Amino acid sequence: MLLFISTPEVLFVMVIVVMIFGADKVPEIARGLGKGMRELKDATNDIKKEITNSAEKSGIMDKELTKDIKNQIDEVKDSIEEVTGPIKRRH
Repeated sequence: MLLFISTPEVLFVMVIVVMIFGADKVPEIARGLGKGMRELKDATNDIKKEITNSAEKSGIMDKELTKDIKNQIDEVKDSIEEVTGPIKRRH
């Protein structure tokens, strides 16, 4: 299930967050959320690497199975990127 949120819903949530936590806490919350999403993406990549390495080492590298797993992981990453798209970190 994908997360579909329209602009008015995002604005409503932002107003509620500002009312509850205050304007000075919003950047801190956004940083924490961004960091959490980055860690989730990194963990997904690590899991993908471990599965691929284990399959190669044990000789059970089934191309179709690997392709299916890769496609599912890519779908999860795309879903995460959809959610984290507006929460990009400035360098």
